[in-house]
Amino acid sequence: MAIDNSTLTFDSAKLSQYLAKQVSNFGDLTDIEKFAGGQSNPTYKITTQDGEQQRTFVLRKQPTGKILKSAHAVDREFQVLNALKGSSIPVARVHHLCRETDIIGEMFYLMDFCDGNIHWDAPLGNIADNQTRHSMYDEMNHVLVEMHSLNIEQFGLSDFGKAGNYFNRQISRWITQYRASEIDTIPAMESLYTWLEHHQPQDDGRISLVHGDYRLDNLMFAKDNSKIIAVLDWELSTLGHPFADLAYQCMQLRMPQGIGSIDGLKGIDRQSLGIPTEQEYVQRYCERMNITEINNWSFYLAFSFFRLAAIVQGVAKRAQLGNASNTNAKKVGAFVEPLALMALDIINKE
Repeated sequence: MAIDNSTLTFDSAKLSQYLAKQVSNFGDLTDIEKFAGGQSNPTYKITTQDGEQQRTFVLRKQPTGKILKSAHAVDREFQVLNALKGSSIPVARVHHLCRETDIIGEMFYLMDFCDGNIHWDAPLGNIADNQTRHSMYDEMNHVLVEMHSLNIEQFGLSDFGKAGNYFNRQISRWITQYRASEIDTIPAMESLYTWLEHHQPQDDGRISLVHGDYRLDNLMFAKDNSKIIAVLDWELSTLGHPFADLAYQCMQLRMPQGIGSIDGLKGIDRQSLGIPTEQEYVQRYCERMNITEINNWSFYLAFSFFRLAAIVQGVAKRAQLGNASNTNAKKVGAFVEPLALMALDIINKE
């Protein structure tokens, strides 16, 4: 096995022996390559050889070191991916969840490798024509509606989260997470979550499967970009309010360029690129969901900015502690205040 274990935090031989017993026709592990993208759960491309057949998997694990309570829930990712097998939502096939920590040091799961395109650039500058860009954004909208229309009981997800009061629970959770990872006091964050606590809309009873981090770079498109072949990174998924996912994606589109992997479309002429406006995107979602309008839109957007800022603060804290997955994690903490200020600007204007 020509694998350089000095670059890994675990023993590849021990992992290979374990998975060979758990996964049918796993074969021998021949290569491990860590994916560069992402800030949360370390993810690896696993190549094996079973006789003359080469197979490719993806291993996703919790980060090393101390982690926040309920964070990095790879077991929940495995649960939802396994449940969605056979649904209209494109996901990778999962093979095994290892809850024990004596194999590679942390809980992990194994799934199929999907060979497609992941786009990090919101304007899709590498796409040759406007029609393709328009179709890709429409496909994102379509898959989001499929997710929010899923019969959660039919797919065994009725116990995947609590029903009702989603935003109340989420605001409380992310304030707690933010406090646990806070490095310096940021007045904009204090003002933002105080506003959110006092401006929650009345619970309208909408409950669906929500992804929690539905954005362009968590979607894998086919090689020809004609459709989404896999929705990735289900760490934050739960049962909740569907407008949270919609606002989260629209939040990303409102953000400026120059914020790393979460660049947006602020100041970009969308019409010249064939990309729908936020109003057009939301309207298409409403048509597909058979609803007329979305009230309290500024709240949903502000909540999305706050939650992302809290997540970013967690990344910065892990960098400070030395257990961040991504080498650029130290730079990420600088985005917490700008994200909070963007949310406050939305509140003041809208």
